[in-house]
Amino acid sequence: MPDTGPDQPLYEIKANLFKALAHPARIRVLEVLSANGEPTPVSELLAATDLEPTLLSQHLGVLKRHRVVTANRVGNAVFYELAHPKISDLLVIARTFLVDTLDAQRDQFDAISSLPPVTRK
Repeated sequence: MPDTGPDQPLYEIKANLFKALAHPARIRVLEVLSANGEPTPVSELLAATDLEPTLLSQHLGVLKRHRVVTANRVGNAVFYELAHPKISDLLVIARTFLVDTLDAQRDQFDAISSLPPVTRK
């Protein structure tokens, strides 16, 4: 479990949260869980992410350790879900930020492309 003692500054706790999110496979897992909106079996996460079972298990362990997801066993199946509904909002905000950033870069590229050619003398 991550160290989140009373003396740890909030910015360190936030940094550890972002470290837990800092892998494409974990973001994909969170996107699948967010889209499903209900507890999702590991078998469905495996199919949606194309990860090897041991690798998926490691990523789920990181997310669980940082309290981003919760797990419940039902018979032989383990179901995961987002630990807090605001995690979906965080994913949407990140996507919006990236889309806006890419749009701005595209606008800059378009502006450069419309400049007259530079010739060497």
